[in-house]
Amino acid sequence: MADLFSSYQLKDVTLKNRIAIPPMCQYMAEDGLVNDWHLAHYTSLARGGSGLVIVEATGVAPEGRITPGCLGIWNDAQAEKLREIAAAIKAAGAVPGIQIAHAGRKASANKPWQGDDHIPESDARAWQTIAPSALAFGGDLPRVPKQMSIDDIARVKHDFAAAAQRALAAGFEWLEIHFAHGYLGQSFTSAHSNRRSDIYGGSFENRSRFTIETLEAIRAVWPEHLPLTARFGVIEYDGNDEQTLSESIQLVKAWKQRGLDMLSVSVGFTIPETNIPWGPAFLAPVAQRVRNEAAIPVSSAWGFGAPALADNAIRNQELDLVMIGRAHLENPHWPYFAAKQLKQDNPAWVLPAPYAHWLARYRSPTEA
Repeated sequence: MADLFSSYQLKDVTLKNRIAIPPMCQYMAEDGLVNDWHLAHYTSLARGGSGLVIVEATGVAPEGRITPGCLGIWNDAQAEKLREIAAAIKAAGAVPGIQIAHAGRKASANKPWQGDDHIPESDARAWQTIAPSALAFGGDLPRVPKQMSIDDIARVKHDFAAAAQRALAAGFEWLEIHFAHGYLGQSFTSAHSNRRSDIYGGSFENRSRFTIETLEAIRAVWPEHLPLTARFGVIEYDGNDEQTLSESIQLVKAWKQRGLDMLSVSVGFTIPETNIPWGPAFLAPVAQRVRNEAAIPVSSAWGFGAPALADNAIRNQELDLVMIGRAHLENPHWPYFAAKQLKQDNPAWVLPAPYAHWLARYRSPTEA
C-alpha cells in the first residue's frame, strides 16, 4: 500500500515521495524576472525533502500577470533566469515544475499586502485586462475586462504554447497549466463569467473549447515523456455543485483524451458569492470522485498540513500526490517533521546529507 513517503512515477519522472509543493505566488519579481528572493526561496523549499516543487503562477503574457510583481515567461530573458531556479530545485533533490498562467479579469491587481485590489486605471502600473466576456469579478476587483476577440483567443493559446516551450528549454520537468481560481481558463468554462454567443460560449461544449484547444497547443510542444498537468476548480460551492462537478469531470475526461496526465483539484473562485466549507482536507472526497470517475491521477492542496491527514489521503487512494503549501512556509523542512510524526525509519534522511548527518547522528534517543 502506498503512503506519503512512497515514490511516485508519472511518465518518465519519478518523485522520491508523494509530497509536492504547490505554486505559491511571491509577488517579488520585476518585469517578470526572477531574482535573489526566488532563488533562495525555491532552493530552501527543495532542500526540505519534498519530491516535487512547482514554481509559482508564471504569466504567459504581460497582461496575464496577477500583479506587477508576478513572474513571467513570455520572453527568452525571463526563461533564461528561470533556468537558475529549475537547476537549483533539481540540485537540491526535487523535481522542478512550473505553473504557466493567465490571470484574465483578475489581473492588474495590487500585491496582497498592498490591497489585493485592482490597480486604478489612472495608475501608470495598470494595464487592460481581458476575459471571455466584459464582466467584472466584483468585490475588490471591479474593473470590467475587455471581451476577447477570436484573434485575442488565438494569441493567448499561442502564448501558452510558447511558454511551455520556454519552460522546457529552461529545464523544468513537470508542467502545470493554471486553469483554476477564476483566472482566464476557469472563466471560460464557467457560465458565471462566460456569456459569449460564439463558439467559445453558451453550451458546456463551447465553454470548454478554449481550455481544450489550449491544452492541445501545449501538448503539441511539450514532450510525451514528461508530465503535463493542470490545476482546475472542479466545484464552486455556489449552490449548483453537482452540475458543476459533473461537468468538470466530463471536461477532465476530454483533457485526458488529449494528453493530460494529472489534475490538481481545486475550487473555482469564479465569483465572490460562495459558501466554501473550509476545513482540514475538505477537498479530499471531491478529488477522489474526480480520480475515480475521470480515471486520472489527482493531487490537491487546501488543508493537508497535518502529516496524518496527508498520509491518509494517499493510503485511502483519495490522492496520488499531496500538495503541502503554507505548512512549508512555516517549516521548510516539513517532510522531516512529517517523517517523525509518522514514525518513519531514519526520518532525518528525508533531508539532504549535510543536514541529515547532524540530525541523525546527534538525535536524542527520546526525541519523537
